[in-house]
Amino acid sequence: MKLHRYSRWDGTQQEFSLDGSRALDALSELLMEGLDVDEALEWMRQYGFELGGLDLRVIGLSEVMEELRREIEALEQRYRLDQATEELARRLREILDREERALRDAHGLESARLNEFLARRHGDAETLSEQIERLRDHAFEDEDAGADFRELLEELDRLRELERFQRERGARFRGPEAADYETAQSLRERVEALERLGRDLAEGRFESLSPEALRELLSEGAARSLVMIRDLERSLRDAGYLRAGPQGEELTPRAIRRIGAQALASVYGALRKGRPGGHDTVQRGAAQPRPDETRPFQFGDPLDLDVVRTLLNGVKRGRSVVTPAPGEARIALEVDDFEVRECDTNTQTTTVMLLDMSWSMSWAGRFPAAKRVALAMDHLIRTRFPRDDFFVVGFSTRARELKIRDLPLATWDMGDPFTNLQEGLQVAQRLIERHPSPSPQILVITDGQPTAYFIGRELHVEWPMGFGGISPHAVAETLKTVRRVTRRGITINTFMLDDAPELVGFVERMTEINRGRAFFSSPRQLGTFLMVDFVARRSTHRR
Repeated sequence: MKLHRYSRWDGTQQEFSLDGSRALDALSELLMEGLDVDEALEWMRQYGFELGGLDLRVIGLSEVMEELRREIEALEQRYRLDQATEELARRLREILDREERALRDAHGLESARLNEFLARRHGDAETLSEQIERLRDHAFEDEDAGADFRELLEELDRLRELERFQRERGARFRGPEAADYETAQSLRERVEALERLGRDLAEGRFESLSPEALRELLSEGAARSLVMIRDLERSLRDAGYLRAGPQGEELTPRAIRRIGAQALASVYGALRKGRPGGHDTVQRGAAQPRPDETRPFQFGDPLDLDVVRTLLNGVKRGRSVVTPAPGEARIALEVDDFEVRECDTNTQTTTVMLLDMSWSMSWAGRFPAAKRVALAMDHLIRTRFPRDDFFVVGFSTRARELKIRDLPLATWDMGDPFTNLQEGLQVAQRLIERHPSPSPQILVITDGQPTAYFIGRELHVEWPMGFGGISPHAVAETLKTVRRVTRRGITINTFMLDDAPELVGFVERMTEINRGRAFFSSPRQLGTFLMVDFVARRSTHRR
């Protein structure tokens, strides 16, 4: 039986290490929102991040700085420093009183030594440290007083630091508890250490942070978080997810594969929680048998017999056993005995996803959801349907192909409000023609009707005609392209992220022409709808 003992982390145990894969998962969430790698890393440092699977949140620098501020404020509200040096002042008075008596007894009231001592003792001095400094080279008549004075001299530097601290910050300490000398010194050292830590964090000097210092100054959660923030970039590099690029940090191919896998996992995680519908396909292709599932033979089926079950059917139905020769036995079978294996029929597919990148996609989490689905689709196709071709085309006022390696960092086109679905369809058609397949399809993810189009080589943009209106020329030109795409045998399935009547009306007209399907989905449900429809049409057909 194993026993596990847990105790508070005190800095001497092995530090809590940051797993590079979990750090990448947190980073990818910010990339989905449109930040680049450097911006996302800085956000994680400043505002913290969740570590998936650990139920642990890494505290960001802003929260750590707030914790430092609250700690200093709590000390200021508890203590006051107006009596901090009284103990040392009293000790100095006692030492000097003893020395004055010794000089008086040894040299008389009018002696030069006594007068010189009194001049030093009562001379102008603004601070206690100055009083002590004035008597540094005095030759003490009373040896015990001299020894005690030398102890004060050893404390002189600390005293000066405390006096400086009182001048600069003393007025802030307004608490009910009067701090004595040692308490005041501890307060000074702690406040200065907290402020020094704050400056180091603000200036990004993480390498100088030691676990021991963090343990002394911060809560356990904050100290552990700073260790992980310090190691954030190093852990990503060591795991092979991050490398230096010409314009800053960049993701490696391994990181992009991981992000796609996690996007796919999140989509299928949503599938397990809900009850999405399925869509059968009638296309034929290469058959993959399901060895545990059989059914009776039907006319027209390929003769892919399950021999064992076919023979058992013949035996169960009492077919006669023919003995052609001594020691031999044969079962007479009929067509009704035949048992064939169930198959999944798969067909090679070229899929182009058209991703709306106009600025309205920045609303309500639409673009992050669409980008996550695109990454999930890429990972699904590469791992489950490796013979398929998959492309992503982004479109706003203009359309262009997005390489998968650039997709994690893609963002909506800031300040670009127009939607050129026509050019997006044209780019998709060219990609399909270069990569032909029996089942080409275009998946459109959009939240608005067309508002940009080409006539020849001339680009036109067209605002909708009033609130809730349409852009008639853009719609007409786009539907012409839909007809050309349809004549090429390409299916267009549309996923709408808005239910505005003008968008619904346009998509209905497009669907009537192409005979594809249309779905309305919230950003949260987009992955569920799109992936279920794709997989169902791609590979599930029972014969």
